[in-house]
Amino acid sequence: MSVMKRKIGDRDVYPVGLGCMNITHAYGPPLDETAAKALLVRAVDLGCDFLDTATIYGFGRSEELIGEALRHRRGEFLLASKCVLGFRDGQRTLDARPEAIRAACEASLKRLQTDTIDLYYMHRPDANVPIEDSVGALAELVAEGKIRMIGLSEMGEAHLRRAHAVHPIAAMQSEYSLWVRNPEIAVKAACEELGVALVAFSPVGRGFLADPPVDPASFHDADLRRSMFPRFLPENYARNLPLLDEARACAQEAGCSVAQLALAWTLAKGKNVIPIPGTTNLSHLEDNHAAGAITLPAEMVARLDRHFLPEKAVGPRYTPMGQAVVSTEMYDFEGRA
Repeated sequence: MSVMKRKIGDRDVYPVGLGCMNITHAYGPPLDETAAKALLVRAVDLGCDFLDTATIYGFGRSEELIGEALRHRRGEFLLASKCVLGFRDGQRTLDARPEAIRAACEASLKRLQTDTIDLYYMHRPDANVPIEDSVGALAELVAEGKIRMIGLSEMGEAHLRRAHAVHPIAAMQSEYSLWVRNPEIAVKAACEELGVALVAFSPVGRGFLADPPVDPASFHDADLRRSMFPRFLPENYARNLPLLDEARACAQEAGCSVAQLALAWTLAKGKNVIPIPGTTNLSHLEDNHAAGAITLPAEMVARLDRHFLPEKAVGPRYTPMGQAVVSTEMYDFEGRA
């Protein structure tokens, strides 16, 4: 089946990309190196041509794996990475000063074994540095050919507009799924107006929007869902599970898995929306990729919209510490559950 590609800047990509965070950290122990490289190669073999990583993922190891596994196939995919969130002496740092951005880019280029990063995001806003200064530094990297396009991540409309006034922004990465609809407050419309791709991370709800959904009782001690994402706390998660009944019903009607339904829903929310599910499982990788060819009926999209109203999700998206470093708009009711 022919699938219409979507645009990031001047590049066309398959509608479903690959997030490369959890091959190295976040949801438990990292994948075995051989398995991680096999998954990356399989993604490109399938036709996945948008790989999204970051300096902080595995303290640089995600970038290294992409470089080691795919350096000879560099022309087959759009490569995205991120700066500002970084690491020093094994500790996480937040630094959007121009000199820090330049140093981070040079380090990423070496780990990725490439001369150019196609899309380079600011991973988070830095309250200590005007975004105009940070984007100015990124614009210099574009002029030098070190990066091709500039992106932002987990920022709201105000930051997007200020950044775009300095240099065109190609993509805004935001958490966006049936379970997290904050981009619909403001940034989604701003992206449409400015011609910015909306890259949806965690479009399968960090495993919630699957059948069966993830079981928090089975999470590894190193799984960030235990500490950073309150919706997975036992008392909240149990109250969220009934939301899946309608998703299962719709998936059965559409002839797809619940995860594919979740991805197809994001694709239906705009031609500029590109989900980047992550996985460590080859079967799930293939399932996610196949979702790029699924088109949901408009009435089913509206039905899911009504069922997954934002106020029905139990628990805040982030802990207060996590929320403090993003500027994506919040709903008035968030944090009260």
